[in-house]
Parts: sequence; structure tokens; C-alpha cells
Amino acid sequence: MKIAHVVGARPQFIKGFVVSLALRSRRQHQEVLIHTGQHYDYKMSKAFFEELPLPEPQYNLEIGSGSHGAQTAAMLAALEPVLEKERPDAVLVYGDTNSTLAGALAAVKLHLLLGHVEAGLRSFRRDMPEEINRVVADHVANLLFAPTEAAVRNLSDEGIRKSVHLVGDVMVDALRWAQPKLDERRGLLGRLGVESGTYGLLTIHRAANTDDASRLSGLFEAVGGLDAPVIFPVHPRTRAAMSANGSQKLPKNLRPIDPVGYLDMLLLETHAHCILTDSGGVQKEAYLVEVPCITLRDETEWVETLALGWNVLAGADPHAIHAAWQRAKPQEPGPLVFGHGDAAGEIISVLERQRDGGARIAAPRLTNAG
Repeated sequence: MKIAHVVGARPQFIKGFVVSLALRSRRQHQEVLIHTGQHYDYKMSKAFFEELPLPEPQYNLEIGSGSHGAQTAAMLAALEPVLEKERPDAVLVYGDTNSTLAGALAAVKLHLLLGHVEAGLRSFRRDMPEEINRVVADHVANLLFAPTEAAVRNLSDEGIRKSVHLVGDVMVDALRWAQPKLDERRGLLGRLGVESGTYGLLTIHRAANTDDASRLSGLFEAVGGLDAPVIFPVHPRTRAAMSANGSQKLPKNLRPIDPVGYLDMLLLETHAHCILTDSGGVQKEAYLVEVPCITLRDETEWVETLALGWNVLAGADPHAIHAAWQRAKPQEPGPLVFGHGDAAGEIISVLERQRDGGARIAAPRLTNAG
């Protein structure tokens, strides 16, 4: 069986490598890794291929940045001849980026079997480009790999009940792989001048926060009122927004650093007192490493983290941010709502059953791996 992965952004490299590992462990399969080039900065792209057991991409389309329409169109045009040449048995797309949308459309237009990893997530905000990407991908996919029961319900509410597989979240697989490697990296805390449990960790990259100068300044001001140092790996989008807004003076407790790799980011998350973020993946990782999270958005796809008390929606409200920072950490670890760390193997098993069934379009099926 030949599987094509379409990836292009930092979170997709992380999700893709565990599926790639599971695929290679069964030996009888081939894989084709296609990098759209959506993230092209070294620290956001090449560094991940050096750090993770992810093979070098056979194709790097080098699309780069651009408006949503122009970027997606360029990806679609570049992906089509590659998929026509390779004719994989299945195409896997991940998450909710423009690479996800382009990969999904390219596959279905060529009548290739399409699997969407991380299907069923919803913010219920159609003004978010990520929401459009994942909704479209879900509605054209042949196989929908849902990470949680809430995701399965979302799909059902939209009339998608066939070929939905509750496999768990591949980010749990990635965390299991990474955790034994973190102790050897603890020197990073010393280099940053912080100790475990004494600092905050901030990430900002979504357009709703970066493209509104007053909102971004307000977030920095709110974080400046916290009674601890706050490590701030600066996303290229955020750095560009700060530059466009002129010389953005940051509060003294905010310590900007360059983006870090997957393992160093997990280390910083694991040892933080609290995490402040607008990233869906970081919200989820915070829950998995049992660190309280403050989400700098007005909604989240990861509703389980809210219900279980590990996450608070604060938006850009400084009072809400400060109150969430002061709240007590939950007494008990959260339940395994994201699965047991075997999602990648479940995905490959579903693909193998699909192949053995002999049909290009998946038969109705709903499984619970949990």
C-alpha cells in the first residue's frame, strides 16, 4: 500500500511523523511525503525534519506565504501533477491549514482515497480560515479519523456518520515518543534563566490576534501584569506583525526568543507554571502534560480541556487573563479523553482494512478505539 502524506506546517510535521513511524513499522507499505512549503522558515520547517524521525520529503513544493486564496491555489496546482504521477492508494491530510485544504481537494478531484487526520474539530466560527479548511476537508474525505468523542458528535451533527473512526489523537503518540527525551534538554531552562514551575509560556500566532495591532498590544500589556517571567517563542507571523506596528516595546517580564523545536517546546510546556496561547495544539499539549492553560481566544475546538478545568477561555481580556493565572491547578489529572497513544497504529489498521476490502470508497463504519 502506498500512502501519501501532505504536510506543510509545523503541527503537521508533528502529527505526520508518528503516522509515518507506524507505517514504516509494518514494512510492507510505501510512503510519499509531500511538503507544500507553507512553513519554510528553518526553525518552523527544516529543523523539524532534523529533530523528528520523519523522512526527508520526496517533494517540496516551496509554495511559501501569500493570501489564503493565492496560497491554496498554488498548492492545488502543484499537488495535482505529483499525485497523478504517484497514484497513491490513499492520501492523508492533517489538521486545518491551507495545506490540508489543498491536499484534500487535489486528492478528491483525482478520485484518490482521502483520509483526514484530526477530523471533526469545530470552533463554530466561520470567520476563522482554519474552520473553513477543516469543514471542507471533512465533507470530501472518505475516511475521517476523529481524535475525540466530541469530534465524532460534531461530524454526526453535520450528517457525516459513515467511515468515521474514533482513533484517538496522534499528538498523544507524539508525546509518548518525546517524553523520555526531555530530561537531557533541561539545560534550556538554565540558559533562559528560569526554574521549573516559576514561569509562564506564551505563544501567539493566529491572525485574529496578530493582525489587530491594538489587540496584540493589549495582550502584551495583560501578560506584562503577571507576577512571573514569561517565555515567548515568537512565531514569524507575530514577529512580522510586531515589526509592521513599529517598535513594539514589550513588558520587562516578557522574554522573546526564537521559535524552538518540538522537544524544546514540550520541555518548556512541561515545566511552566501556566501556558498562555492561541494555538489549538498547545492547548491540547498543556492538558496532556498537566499544566493549566489560558486560551487567548473566545472559543476553542478542544472543549474537553475546558470542561475538565485545565483550560480557560480569556480572549484578550486582561482581567480574565489575570484571574485565570491565579486560579488553582486542578487536583486530579484529566481522563484520557484524547486516547491512549495508539492513534497512528489505529489509522494504519483502518487503511489496511480499507485496502483488503477492495473498495476505493470506504464502507460505512464507526469504530471506537477508546
